[in-house]
Amino acid sequence: MSSERDERFMREALEQARIAYSLGEVPVGAVIVKGDEIVSCGYNRRETGRNALRHAELSAIDAACEALHGWRLWQCELYVTLEPCPMCTGAIINSRIPRVVFGAYDAKAGSCGSVVNLFDLPYNHKAEVEGGVLGDECGQLLSSFFKELRERKSKQ
Repeated sequence: MSSERDERFMREALEQARIAYSLGEVPVGAVIVKGDEIVSCGYNRRETGRNALRHAELSAIDAACEALHGWRLWQCELYVTLEPCPMCTGAIINSRIPRVVFGAYDAKAGSCGSVVNLFDLPYNHKAEVEGGVLGDECGQLLSSFFKELRERKSKQ
């Protein structure tokens, strides 16, 4: 069950997702928190960056490592509007983030329980996962984006 704290930080991740939306990117946003402070933010930039690695989580992890001067984010939490994919879940494992909170479930690529739970595999790190925090709001933003995208494509 989500807390007020989780919802507050998920709202910050939603703000990042809205930035992505405004750029024509799939609206996924992420924030990394240490204690009660946001250390870094990220949003999806695959289209504008023309790079498959520009996921919100990876941008936020990269910025957090820079801000905290190290690759181990063991005192941090990740808030992201969409369940992480395999690549991002691998980055979570490798950066030692102990807790992941996500909004919408991803039935096609979610790797924190929907398609697979990579944290169940015998890696050297396992994160606690909380899914569905503001999930309706996160999912609605994604649905609106894809609806608009389909409408634009049908007019071409």
